[in-house]
Amino acid sequence: MATAKELNDLTVDDLNRRASELRDTLFQDRLKLKTGSLDSPADRVKHKRDLARVLTVLGQKQKTTKKA
Repeated sequence: MATAKELNDLTVDDLNRRASELRDTLFQDRLKLKTGSLDSPADRVKHKRDLARVLTVLGQKQKTTKKA
């Protein structure tokens, strides 16, 4: 996943799209966890952190656009 610096270069629409994709991925991870087919539980943690990173940058961008 991208770093916060790389995410700052993306538009709000791109960040929303990434957040949606990560939410879908987390849902799939949850299903795999329940069925016992999740390959690596560490991937689930990684996806959670990536989603948090995207949402943080998205919130910062929306906050700056409201002030302007």
